[in-house]
Amino acid sequence: MSEDNKQVSRSQSTRSGGSKGGSKASPARRAALDVVRAVRERGAYAQDVLAKRVDASDLEPEDRAFATKLALGVVSAQGTLDEIINRALRSPSDVQSDVRDALRISTYEIIFLNKSPHAAVDQGVELARTVAPRAAGLANAVLRKVIGMRASFPFGDPAHDVSALARAHAFPTWLAVQLVEEMSARDAVDFMQASNDPAPLFIAVNACKASDEAVVAAFEKAGEQLERVEEPSVTGCYRVPDGRSLLVPEVKHLLKQGKIVVSDAASQLVAASVLPAEKPASFLEIGAGRATKTILLQSNAQRRWGSQIDEYMTLDNHAFKTQLLLERTEQYNVHVHEALTGDALDLDMVVGERLFDTVFIDAPCSGLGTLRRHPEIRWRLRADDLYSFSRLQLGMLLSAASHIAPGGQLVYATCTITGEENYGVAKAFLASEAGAAFELAPINGASCISTRLFTGSSDAHFAVRFVRKQ
Repeated sequence: MSEDNKQVSRSQSTRSGGSKGGSKASPARRAALDVVRAVRERGAYAQDVLAKRVDASDLEPEDRAFATKLALGVVSAQGTLDEIINRALRSPSDVQSDVRDALRISTYEIIFLNKSPHAAVDQGVELARTVAPRAAGLANAVLRKVIGMRASFPFGDPAHDVSALARAHAFPTWLAVQLVEEMSARDAVDFMQASNDPAPLFIAVNACKASDEAVVAAFEKAGEQLERVEEPSVTGCYRVPDGRSLLVPEVKHLLKQGKIVVSDAASQLVAASVLPAEKPASFLEIGAGRATKTILLQSNAQRRWGSQIDEYMTLDNHAFKTQLLLERTEQYNVHVHEALTGDALDLDMVVGERLFDTVFIDAPCSGLGTLRRHPEIRWRLRADDLYSFSRLQLGMLLSAASHIAPGGQLVYATCTITGEENYGVAKAFLASEAGAAFELAPINGASCISTRLFTGSSDAHFAVRFVRKQ
């Protein structure tokens, strides 16, 4: 076997992020490369891949933390990193994808983490060598050019050049322009900075299986902390200061038993605000997905009325999600009267002529309020997607309108911040023929729920409530 073939063999043996083949790249960087590659190849979410390949690995805690930081940073800055790498290449299209993954990691370290040039180049070359031995020389040349660019990055004045502003915060230019137009430059900068922060961890106590006191006591017994969330104020909502707490056996047991559920505080606020003053006889949740909101809603019903909603129905357009919902609701002791799979745009076909006291639409959206948790969204999204989402969202409201009982409510929620998907859709619904039968009603004591994203905050969510006229 030639030396080149031996190197290729060693390279292939390290593709899973292990230490085989004598790679000199650090374990954290190899693990980050494994995650970045999986996100690219499978179109997966980085957090999901990290949970399986890093959180559950035998890496040292420090290596797990650094691998997580690198992987999330790279997927959040991917477009900006590619622009920088392309500036350092004669033929950007000639670089194979897995080599580019390695270059992205080292470029992120150089530009956004301000790592030592020598260490960044040395480790970048070793990382490239693990996937393509012959690419070591290329990596060395590219990364040295990147170091030379560091002083001029973001290649313009962010105060006067929106493209430079976008690069500085690792956002697509079109999205930075949109944010500035909708929010003002100062608020847009705050939003982009907060979107690059680590996401805080929140849990909800499932009142269908446990009390707040029992859960707090279990955390304390395990030597872990919980902080009651004051803003937004939601009963049963706690912040977990150290995410590693979820790996402690006693806490993992609480999750497995269905006594707690991981959910952002803003998402919990929306769920707590959906229920009307009086217990509804019938309830339909559209876009139920993996049942997180289902668990939160029935838990809140248990807290408020001492029992869950009897005729609670769910709808999702994917059968595998419906099956997952049934498995999770059983685990969490949450009652679902009927779990449906079908098209929310043709609700007549799914539920016939049935009317409901409450219909809750947890709408598909651009997800821009959750960028800390799903950083890859910003590079997968396109400007015209916002219009497509808004048309879909309005269609779901129009389809549901005829299934609200007189005096009943229709609640619409997203996890995004764009006016087109939030206020725009609400206004378009009220202006429609179907919407004429409804009026906007307070939710959580205001005209809408619209949480802001800032350092340490919950995610940015939106919700409005419409009531059908008697």
